[in-house]
Amino acid sequence: MTYILNAFKIWFGKYSALEPWRRDDQGDRMSRGIVGRWLVAVLGAASVLISGCAYSVDPDELPGVYRNGKTGGEITLDSDGTFTATDLSTDAHTDPEDLHGHWDFVDSSGSDFVYLNIDERGIGEISGVQLYTRGGGKVEFSRPDGSWSLVLTKVSAQ
Repeated sequence: MTYILNAFKIWFGKYSALEPWRRDDQGDRMSRGIVGRWLVAVLGAASVLISGCAYSVDPDELPGVYRNGKTGGEITLDSDGTFTATDLSTDAHTDPEDLHGHWDFVDSSGSDFVYLNIDERGIGEISGVQLYTRGGGKVEFSRPDGSWSLVLTKVSAQ
């Protein structure tokens, strides 16, 4: 981290050890300053755009029925914090199954998700999964590397 901070100090001309060297070439200093300002502007714009892509979800709007048109898999998130799922596959390597249990909304800085705590799971079985919120009435199960996902779209409110 210190290396990065010192690099920025050198780039923006705030590192006193290099100040005599930088005074010799004022033209280079000015061009670095202009490039530095543009770099900051571009990085700032990119961060605004990226943060705008993160979907902010109101947990009160989550209850409802979500369905995948291709597989017919369906999950119902009830307002009392329970869920039921029919013919649903939660990852690429499991067969579709029926599940039920409790759900909780997790407001995470990286990506908001619904944690599904599956009832009646035994030792060694997965007892919970994450259902990621995508905004626009969509939620999805997905692999972290992006190699698989199942998107479910909200079809009706309860």
